[in-house]
Formats: sequence, structure tokens, C-alpha cells
Amino acid sequence: MTQDRIQEGDLAEVIGKRFHRIVTINAGAEIQSHKGIIQMDDLIGKPWGSVVKSHNGNTFFILQPALTDLVKHIPRNTQILYPKDIGFVLLSLAVGPGQRIVEAGTGSGALTIAFAHAIGDSGKVFSYDMRPEMQQVAAGNLRRAALESRVELKTRDIAEGFDETNVDALFLDIPNAYDYLSQARAALKPGGFFGSILPTMNQVTQLLSALQSAHFAFTEVCEIMIRYYRTEPDKFRPVDRMVAHTGFLIFARPLTIDAELSAEMGLEAEDYLNSEGIA
Repeated sequence: MTQDRIQEGDLAEVIGKRFHRIVTINAGAEIQSHKGIIQMDDLIGKPWGSVVKSHNGNTFFILQPALTDLVKHIPRNTQILYPKDIGFVLLSLAVGPGQRIVEAGTGSGALTIAFAHAIGDSGKVFSYDMRPEMQQVAAGNLRRAALESRVELKTRDIAEGFDETNVDALFLDIPNAYDYLSQARAALKPGGFFGSILPTMNQVTQLLSALQSAHFAFTEVCEIMIRYYRTEPDKFRPVDRMVAHTGFLIFARPLTIDAELSAEMGLEAEDYLNSEGIA
């Protein structure tokens, strides 16, 4: 959405007192809430950022939803990646227009939506999940965000490998990512971007060992924490709650090393490639 005024088919974020919903604007439809009813016909043609009244006089704000809002408010039946993690994933995998991205572990499609938003109309996301019910939820969320044309959903066990080769980036949101590095290497372009998210330390250490054995390097592990602050000038201070640990993010790059060179390099070179200095 780039126009200045609300049009039919747009996604709109409707915010009132104890009311927050993202809706699709359809002529003749209405938005119902405990604070009254808003006719969508009354919204079409208004500027974004308008303040409107429900039928019984309560105030609502009509905004264009940000990507973080689309992600946080998608219908879901699994835990989704938090926006704080998604933003760092996009930057660390260098995701941009025209790229081809593979992900495994579609879930409800939060990261899928972010990937699809970032790659533009000329890119493509290939998203794998073994659970057909998850793919159905993700498909609905992609349609809601008008991004379904940029994504191909595949219901399959990635142990069979990925159909794609020479992709720009690959992200695994599965608990045993370390079991699928050969499949990841086969799909990634030389020197491409690999990423994963894992909740526990023992999973991370298993993945680190597997990455080293599979000749991935420039490995990084981090976690993202975010703390919000109250916005009243006279009461400026941290809010009472914060989103702390949600998962460990792991990033690495595949190296092209033939068998002879690998034997020559030995453990010393492996330590160098995965050292803090090179990362």
C-alpha cells in the first residue's frame, strides 16, 4: 500500500480503547467491537491516520499496518518468531529484492511474510513444512497480507532434500537443524547465507559442531533482547515487562573446500575459520 488514502482491499489497523485489530477493507462491510460499529464505506477515501467514530460515538484510529503489526497479529496455532528476531534475521541473511530464499518450518508464516515482503515481486520464497495444517494457516496469512504470489509452499520432509539449488539464503526453524546441513549445502549457492533459530543451549552446541564438520564458517550466535519505555514525558521509564530470551540465532556461511584441501587444512584451520577473530 503506497497510496495516501484508504482504498477497498487495503489492510487497515483499527485501534480503539482496549481494541486492536487488522482488517481488510471491503465495501458494504462493517467492523464490530465492544465500543460500537464502524461502517467500512465510511473509511474508503479517508486519509491514513484518520480518527473516526463508531455508531455510538467512541473514537478509533485507522492506520496502515507496519510489517511488525502484520507479524504480531497473524492468526496462528504455533509460537511465531518475534519481530525483534525477524528484523535481525533479514539483515544477517542479506535478504533483498529479487532473491530466492528457502525456509523450513513454515509454522504460521510470520517469517515467511517478512521474507516475502523483503524480496519484492521479482524474488521467491520456498517454504517447507511437514504439517499440512500449518501450511494451510500460513497460506491464509499470506493471502491476507497479499503476498501469496511471492511464496511457494511445499508440504514435505526436508530429509528428502530441497528442490531448489543456488538459492541466496536458507533458514531452518526446526529443532534439529544439525541433521539437515547436507541438504542445506546442496540448496545454497556458494558462499550463501545460512541461518537458524534454536531455543536451548544444547541444541546450539550440536548445531555448532555440525556446522564445523560440514565446513561452514564465519559462524555467529546471538540472542536479541528488547526493552520498551513508557512514553509519558513526566513518567519516562522502562515498562514493567520486557521480551527477553526467545531463541538463539545462529548464522554461518558454507565454504567450498575439496577433499584434498580439507585434509591439508586440518583442525588448526577449522579453528581459525570459526574463531571469534574471523567472525
